[in-house]
Order: sequence, then C-alpha cells, then structure tokens
Amino acid sequence: MKTSTLLFLLILAIWACKNEPKTTATENDIQAAANEAVKDSVIEELIKPVAKTTKQIKEELDSKGFKTFDYVDENTKDTIIMQQYFMAFLKKGAIRGQNEEETAELQKAHLAHLTKMYEMGYADISGPFGDEGVIRGITIYNVPTLKMADSLANADPMVKAGRLEIEIHPWWAGKGFPLR
Repeated sequence: MKTSTLLFLLILAIWACKNEPKTTATENDIQAAANEAVKDSVIEELIKPVAKTTKQIKEELDSKGFKTFDYVDENTKDTIIMQQYFMAFLKKGAIRGQNEEETAELQKAHLAHLTKMYEMGYADISGPFGDEGVIRGITIYNVPTLKMADSLANADPMVKAGRLEIEIHPWWAGKGFPLR
C-alpha cells in the first residue's frame, strides 16, 4: 500500500512539473531585476539612520531637560553617557475590594495605559514581579523630571482606583545600553 501511494505521488509530481509553462528570462528581464536591486540598495542606504555622536546625544538630552553625566569606560576608553530615568515601583494599594469583573477591567485599562506610555516614548520597560509581595511591578520612565514621571505613573487606572500605589526613585543607566 505504501509503495503504491509513493509511486502515485511520484508520478503526480513528474506530471505536474511537465505541465508547468516554460519561461525563459530575457536579457531585458535580467537587467530590470538588477536595476531594481541596485535601486533598492541605494534607497536602503539613503534611509539608514545616521548615528549620532556622543556629543550630539548629550546636547539633545540636555536641551530636553534630562540630567546626564559622562564617564569613560576603563576597558574600551569610550565615553558613556549616563542618563537619569525614574523607576516607579507599583505597590499593592489599600483598595483591593473590587470584584472579579472590575479587577479584569482595571487590568485591561492598566495594560492599555502602560502600552500607551511605551508607544509615546515615556516608558522604556514595564513588568510585574513574579512573587506575591507588596511590590507588584515596575515601570522605568524615560522623562526629564520626577514631577512628570509621578504624573504619568499616577494616571494609571489601577493607581487611580487605589488598587496600586506608586513609589518613584531616580535611577541612572547608560544611554542606549540594552537589557541582556
């Protein structure tokens, strides 16, 4: 049975290949494809973001009111820009008597708020802690002032409802360094 099925599939594959229309690329088709590839690579090169210098980055941050300082990495001799961020600790709030439906709606609004903060460039990272402690999660705000971070954090629907409370601390990190 297996042999006959395999033979049938092989014949079907050969027959399908024979019935494909034969096309040959003309010299003009090849040249057009080559021109398109060159055009795409030129466009790609033109729209690549130009890397800013450390000086330009620092001037931009300073002009927006961010606190920064520089240090030179001993190993690489690179100048590192340290930027002040604000780490908001989301702590268990006093008002936790919402029913299951209210809690689900608050959670949905909470996640929408955090997504909006990220999309607008105000928050770089957010997430819950994996235990059931008093501190429920964090958000790192990429804004120039404590007042702004506090305002954004307290606009969270979970905070407004009293289910979460905010505690914010200034936090320094190397500008542009990714998490690993």
